[in-house]
Amino acid sequence: MPLMLDLHRLRLLREFRRRGTIAAVAQALSYSPSTVSHQLGELQVEAGVRLLERDGRRLRLTEAGHVLAGHAEVLLARLEQAEAEMAAAAGAVAGVVRVAAFQTAAVHLVAPALTALARDHPGVRGEITELESDQALDALLRRETDLAICDDHDGRPRRELRGLSFEDLYAERVRLVVPRGHPARELADVAGATWAGGHRGTSHERLVRDVCMAKGGFQPDLRHRATDLLVLLALVGAGQAVTLLPDLARPERESSVEVHDIGVGRRIFTVVRDDGLSRPALVATRAALRTAATLFT
Repeated sequence: MPLMLDLHRLRLLREFRRRGTIAAVAQALSYSPSTVSHQLGELQVEAGVRLLERDGRRLRLTEAGHVLAGHAEVLLARLEQAEAEMAAAAGAVAGVVRVAAFQTAAVHLVAPALTALARDHPGVRGEITELESDQALDALLRRETDLAICDDHDGRPRRELRGLSFEDLYAERVRLVVPRGHPARELADVAGATWAGGHRGTSHERLVRDVCMAKGGFQPDLRHRATDLLVLLALVGAGQAVTLLPDLARPERESSVEVHDIGVGRRIFTVVRDDGLSRPALVATRAALRTAATLFT
């Protein structure tokens, strides 16, 4: 009899190879661990070979499991490409587009883009998840999102990854933000200052550390940490810290701070998987984001 394998179960197998545990797969896909375990067991019956084996207290893929998971990756990518090409052939600008974006991009770019999409293409359902740039790229590779909005800055190279399409969206300046009346104009003037920045491992923390080292030659005293840029601005405005903020955050609108150009640029770009490039809803979403970005150029 011909081998018949369920695509949904193949997707679970692929996720198991990526995440390593039943619990991690269940959490990522909003299933119970028992459901994931049962479905993988059913896939093993369908395949007619052992796909998982015990390794102490954990499960791991057998050699056959690794082989099938690799083919599952290809099959699922081809399925997404087929769906995109069929939608393009039908001319239907409709369907769910999942967007992952960092905070300021979600506020100033994605929100107005979704408003435009709702007006021009009511069949498109946009869904936003706030994620750091690296997390957004990883989610895109895991097919948990359809479009990622990411950033990089001077001196930090872009993560160019196979199978992904990158499109520049917006270029801006990164500014030094100090309390109103502060004498600092250059990075060197705030080498000994108290700094506010993002949490450890976030792109904003890397921005502050990279720029201070590359442009100022010092390690900043990052004493205050927050993901909300309004919190960072409040700390600076209260005279408790200095920070770096991009134009997209509009720091010059806060009357209690001063903003200075330090010759640092940041680029914002969209990323989609190559196999979804022709999907009309995704094309329309990218176009709406480009239009939203023109408001800041």
